[in-house]
Amino acid sequence: MTEDIREINKRIEEKSAFVDRLLNEIGKVIVGQNYIIERLLIGLLANGHILIEGVPGLAKTLVVKTLSDTIQTKFQRLQFTPDLLPADLIGTMVYNPKTGRFTPKKGPIFANLILADEINRAPAKVQSALLEAMQERQVTIGDHTYPLDEPFLVLATQNPIEQEGTYPLPEAQIDRFMLKLKITYPNRKEEREIIARMTEGNLPSASEVVSPQEVIKARSTVNEVYMDERIKDYILDIIFATREPERYKLANLRGLIAYGASPRASIYLVLASKAYAFLKRRGYVTPEDVKLIGLDVLRHRIILTYEAEAEGVTSEDIIKQIFDQIEVP
Repeated sequence: MTEDIREINKRIEEKSAFVDRLLNEIGKVIVGQNYIIERLLIGLLANGHILIEGVPGLAKTLVVKTLSDTIQTKFQRLQFTPDLLPADLIGTMVYNPKTGRFTPKKGPIFANLILADEINRAPAKVQSALLEAMQERQVTIGDHTYPLDEPFLVLATQNPIEQEGTYPLPEAQIDRFMLKLKITYPNRKEEREIIARMTEGNLPSASEVVSPQEVIKARSTVNEVYMDERIKDYILDIIFATREPERYKLANLRGLIAYGASPRASIYLVLASKAYAFLKRRGYVTPEDVKLIGLDVLRHRIILTYEAEAEGVTSEDIIKQIFDQIEVP
């Protein structure tokens, strides 16, 4: 097994060379925000969509746009609004009077990196139009189904403070996001650097330094990252503790969790942990990897009861209690 991990480490060293180039380019534009940049790379490597939540002005859109600038792929920003229609997203059939036939006109969803800006501003029928694309990597227009090119990644943003005129994401939609990230304010030193960069007249920009093929090859290597059976059991204990807290000596959580994490959470926690190990140039997953990425995988998958909301308990509070209680292998 040690020899196998050494071989995986060698492949990771080779396939992860583009990560440093990518981070250097992003660093030319973005100050700080290491947490969100790292998580975006995890989504890219683990083939998982990401939901980013934060107040206006924290560079949510800029981070996603900068990431797309570093990869030789097609980027499409979609500004979600209350009057948006599903056809505006996926496309529609257009009548051609010359031929007397309807031909498909593909929508902006046919890109590699999709920024769904303020996704909770659009009505449910538009949000649900993303379901097939996110889950099946395909889009149906009329009678024909069209596969989406790889890599395909949806990066959605939403504003947590202004809820008037918004349409909260349904559980079926939000569960399809691998990670839910909460972006925070920069520290004083970082904000001083932001002021210096953004007020000098010449705004910084990033260049294309990564090809889609490099990303796709890296994904194959991520799948090879070794995960011990004990860590798989550790992940299952975490997930099942959200469903049966009493069984894991978490009786204090009884009555606070309406619905625990789904099997998709187990899958995503394994994939995200492997991607995190890849970014750290390791061919194996540690329990610490699971704990570091676990909050982002689980925070939007635990449905709280009215009692929990009345007591001011959040899903993050519950996840932290579970991580503190479950024995680390």
